[in-house]
Amino acid sequence: MTLRIALAGAGAFGEKHLDGLAKIDGVEVISLVGRRLESTQAIAAKYGIGHATTELAEALDQPGLDAVILCTPTQMHASQALQCLDAGKHVQVEIPLCDTLTDGEAVLRKQQETGLIAMVGHTRRFNPSHQYIHRKIAAGDLAVQQMDVQTYFFRRQNINAKGEARSWTDHLLWHHAAHTVDLFAYQAGPIVKANAVEGPIHPELGIAMDMSIQLKAESGAICTLSLSFNNDGPLGTFFRYICDNGTWIARYDDLVTGKEEPVDVSKVDVSMNGIELQDREFVAAIREGREPNASVAQVMPCYRILDALEKQLAGS
Repeated sequence: MTLRIALAGAGAFGEKHLDGLAKIDGVEVISLVGRRLESTQAIAAKYGIGHATTELAEALDQPGLDAVILCTPTQMHASQALQCLDAGKHVQVEIPLCDTLTDGEAVLRKQQETGLIAMVGHTRRFNPSHQYIHRKIAAGDLAVQQMDVQTYFFRRQNINAKGEARSWTDHLLWHHAAHTVDLFAYQAGPIVKANAVEGPIHPELGIAMDMSIQLKAESGAICTLSLSFNNDGPLGTFFRYICDNGTWIARYDDLVTGKEEPVDVSKVDVSMNGIELQDREFVAAIREGREPNASVAQVMPCYRILDALEKQLAGS
């Protein structure tokens, strides 16, 4: 049976999902939602999508629609996820689920009420590099002692990954830190201690451009996370796993040892693309009627930690 999906958010990340969905059998994107109709229609034409609109409600009314993927601005994620669930549609929300804990908890309650699939785009759970480490942990071959993570961008203006002006403001804590906070708990166990400090607030963007976070897991493992929008290269997120039995460095889907020796992760999953694998999990969970990896329920502890850190920063 063909699974019919609407995608909301025709920006840089929306296109990454469209590329991934195109590789999954039995999936059809039937509606594309964007901020400007003309550019949304152009992207819809590029991907062979028959319907384009600027209104999510219009996409939700499309005949035969099963599910929605939200790649919209952060501040819209929770409310739009609720809108999709209220319409009886499964939903995958790009990271972060929310930028306030109250909103995230509301999505969890609605998912539990409806029983629909609600998943969040915590892509690090799906990157072959991190999957490789996770399987070794699950097999008892190693345990994380420390994760050292750098999340660095050069974003002193409000632009997206394609260099285009954004209609919303990104956030180091609620967006970029969410990746690592969730991944650390996924790899090392529940987080029992968290601390944060931040640098000066940008006068125009109104956000901290630099941040440092320390985490400790119930297992005793620790994590040091450095984040910056001021860093002028190299750009991206780099994870160093210091374990009781080896050291690895993960760069998105690629993995090397601590001595920079390449690790072949091409056979870890059916693809080397973490976004595609994330979408495959969403589709499979719908078809199999099961909870997906990175369900709202599974990632909610991450957002509770982010809320605690935000309160800590506000009081410092």
